[in-house]
Amino acid sequence: MTASSRAATRLAAAMGAMGALHMVAPRPFDALIPRALPGSPRTWTYLSGVAELACAAAVALPATRRKGALATAGLMVAVYPANIKMARDWRDRALPLRAAAYGRLPLQAPMIGWALKVARDAR
Repeated sequence: MTASSRAATRLAAAMGAMGALHMVAPRPFDALIPRALPGSPRTWTYLSGVAELACAAAVALPATRRKGALATAGLMVAVYPANIKMARDWRDRALPLRAAAYGRLPLQAPMIGWALKVARDAR
């Protein structure tokens, strides 16, 4: 297996795990949904989980890997406001929880970069 195939496999696994987690344990994700979005937070949690699972499937298949990785990068940009909301909402929590919430913010950029690299390598 090549390095680019391994990177794609790991990205698909990460997206699949997060998508599945949205389905089996949705409550923590509900709290991340910005209030400005219409409808119930649970609907958005499930929709984002389905989107993550779809991205995982697309990245896992070589024929759709490039488009799936680009969709993954786009999804990560789209959900960034939820990470900001989490950091704001958790600013008064215990230090380890605050650290986790704030730590997610700069980690989104390397995740987007990872997805874009998988897309470039899939050409």
